[in-house]
Amino acid sequence: MKNNILELVKSARTNEQDFKALENIYKLYDQIQYSSNLKQMAEDIYLWLHTNFEVDNVTFALFDIERNSRENIFIEGDEFYLDDSLSFFFIINTHTNLNAIVSFCASSKEHHDVLSKQYNVIESALFQISPIIQNGIIKKNFIESLSLDSVTKVYNRHYLIENLNKQITLSKKEYKKIYFLMVGVDHFKAVIDEFDHEIADQVLVELARIIHSNISEFDMVARLSGDEFLISMLSTSNEIEVAKIADNIIKDFAEIKVTVNDFGHTLQKTVCIGYDVYETTNTSDTIDKTIKNADIALYEAKNRGRSQKFSYKDLTPDDTIDLF
Repeated sequence: MKNNILELVKSARTNEQDFKALENIYKLYDQIQYSSNLKQMAEDIYLWLHTNFEVDNVTFALFDIERNSRENIFIEGDEFYLDDSLSFFFIINTHTNLNAIVSFCASSKEHHDVLSKQYNVIESALFQISPIIQNGIIKKNFIESLSLDSVTKVYNRHYLIENLNKQITLSKKEYKKIYFLMVGVDHFKAVIDEFDHEIADQVLVELARIIHSNISEFDMVARLSGDEFLISMLSTSNEIEVAKIADNIIKDFAEIKVTVNDFGHTLQKTVCIGYDVYETTNTSDTIDKTIKNADIALYEAKNRGRSQKFSYKDLTPDDTIDLF
């Protein structure tokens, strides 16, 4: 690919078409340098392909080699597959577990023939911008390693509280009450003891998915440790709505079946939820104190059985908190 660029540079001295192609490559290079994240880079690649080669169908995806998983960063146009007769793809290797694939699809056989003749220019362009994309992938991976739980891809506690404080500060909405819900899997250790950590991780991934499906985009979720998840509710300060959301999470998760072996056997688990409210007008309240109260409420819920919810304000001196 390096030779393609060199040949293009040599030819551009006398060939106007090759000079224009080389000029377009470095226009893309200049544009990509100012992209702030991978999604913007992918959008710039699409616009370049669309403008110069009339390409309408583009996908930019990350592949995690260790997890054998794919994350679509950008999709434009109709769906297609890498082995389609009209498709092209280019792999960007970061020498880590994450690689990027830029793929695009012609709109017809005639269009495919045109792209095939010009593919050396496209390939040269993608080769030139590869180091910038590699840096973008590494930066994304670094940020996520600091802020996201590696298993469930939800925030960690520190990042949730940091983001929450920023959102409260920057938002025009006045938050007087913020509910915190602590979610924990009933007898989670039994899953690890009876099966393994991989099955336990699947349970946690499913729980994270159920939580997200029941809350607003304005609410935030973090995994604290083990099987515990923390939800901060910014979408509502109505306790009836909060209790309903808790009930829905409990009900929906109880219906989830996790496959545990090649014979199709499945596992079903339940969760309990404890919650408390942080009142911003109460000077004695702090977020940390409210989270601790939600954790206490969770364990009181667990003491009462499976699939239970409990509010910290309902705690009485007669309640015995058995932390287990």
